[in-house]
This record gives sequence, structure tokens and C-alpha cells, in this order.
Amino acid sequence: MSEKIAPALTETREDFSEYVAHLQLHMALQARNLVPSLSNTGDSRNNLLHQTQADIEKFVSRQGF
Repeated sequence: MSEKIAPALTETREDFSEYVAHLQLHMALQARNLVPSLSNTGDSRNNLLHQTQADIEKFVSRQGF
């Protein structure tokens, strides 16, 4: 009887290993889509700086000092 169980157990483990490998690949690809690229970091900071300066200048100009 154990002779019949062993191949089924091996097949189940192989199926599970294949599933885990597929899941790891899927998660890695999803992670790539969620993480911003490092090359855009400088542009993003520069845009944030300019937007902040514009907002402050707009705020100060409306104060009427």
C-alpha cells in the first residue's frame, strides 16, 4: 500500500513546488510594478520642490502684507 502512496505524494510535492515557484514569480513581477524606479527619484524631488515653492509664493502673495 505504501508503494501506491509514495508516487502520489511525490506528484503532490512536485505540483506544490511548481505552484510556489509560479507564485514567487507572480509576486516578483507585481513588486516591480509597485516600486518606483530609482531614475525618476531626482525628477520627482525636483517637481516637488518647484510645486512647493509655487504654493508658498502663491500663499504669500495672497496674504497682502
